[in-house]
Amino acid sequence: MTLPSTELGAVVTTPDPRWSVARRLARDPAAVACLGYIALILLMALFAPLIVKVSGWDPYEFDQSAIDTNLGGVPLGSWGGISGSHWLGVEPGSGRDIFARIVYGARSSMLIALSATLLTTALGMVFGLLSGYFGGRTDMLISRVMEFLMAFPALIFMIAVLSALPADDRQYLLVVVISVFGWPYLARIVRAQTMSLKEREFVEAARASGASRTTIVFTEILPNLRSTVLVMVTMAVPGYIGTEAGLSFLGVGVVPPTPSWGQMISSSVQWYSVVPTYFLVPGVFLALLVLSFMVLGDHVRAAAEPGGAA
Repeated sequence: MTLPSTELGAVVTTPDPRWSVARRLARDPAAVACLGYIALILLMALFAPLIVKVSGWDPYEFDQSAIDTNLGGVPLGSWGGISGSHWLGVEPGSGRDIFARIVYGARSSMLIALSATLLTTALGMVFGLLSGYFGGRTDMLISRVMEFLMAFPALIFMIAVLSALPADDRQYLLVVVISVFGWPYLARIVRAQTMSLKEREFVEAARASGASRTTIVFTEILPNLRSTVLVMVTMAVPGYIGTEAGLSFLGVGVVPPTPSWGQMISSSVQWYSVVPTYFLVPGVFLALLVLSFMVLGDHVRAAAEPGGAA
C-alpha cells in the first residue's frame, strides 16, 4: 500500500505487518532455534518412509537378534541397544527399532495436532465472528455453547468417548474430539476482538458507504485479526500435541501397532528402571517439540504486538 505525500510529492511505503513480524523473528536466536526443530520434526513426518529406508528398519519390524530372550527381552548392548544398526536402540521385548518408531510417531503427532489446529481455528473464527459481529440472539446462543464446552470436563469426556468408539480411524476421531473442545477458546478471543473492531471508524465508514456485512467482515475485520489468530494457533499446537500424547499414554489415543510418542512413553513405564533410554528418547523428542511451539508462540506474540522488538 502506498500513500502520496502532500508536502514533498514522495511516495511513502507502509510496511506489511506480516513481513515485519517475520523479520523480528528471523533476528531472534531462540525463535530461529525453535523453528529449526519444528521444521526438523515436520520433515521427519513428511519423509518418514524414505528416512526409515535409509536407517534400514521398518517401525513394525521385529529384530529378535537385538534382544536377550532369556532376560525377558532386554536389549543387547549398552544404552538400550544403540548401535550402528539401531541408531536409537531397540524396543524392549520386541526388538523394534526406536528410531523408526520415533520418525513415524512424529507423523502421528503432527498429523493429529495440525489437523485439530486447522479445524479448531476454522470453527473458532466462524463462530467468534458471528457472535461478535451480529450480537443479539446469535451471540447469546453461541456464548452459551462456548461456556458449556469450556466448563465441561473435557479430558474425562474424551476418555469416555474414545473408549466407547471402535479403534478404526482413531486418528480422525482424535482430531474431531479435540476440536470440539478446543474451538471455544479461540472463539471467545475472536468474539471480543470483533466486538471492539466493529465500533472502529474504518468499519463505520465502510458501513456508511453501503458495504455489505459480508464485505465488512472479510475485508475490514478479518484482516485485523491475523496477528491474534497467528499467536493463538502457535500456542494451540503444543497443547494438542500434549493432548494426543496423554490420550495415547492412557490407551485411548493412537492404537497399536501405529507408532505414537505417548504410546511409547506408556510402554516404557515397566522398563524405565532397566532400559531408561526407551523412556528418555520419546520423552525428549516430545518435550522439545512442545517447548519449541510454546517458546515460538511467546516470541510471535511479542513480535506481533505494536512496538515489539525491532
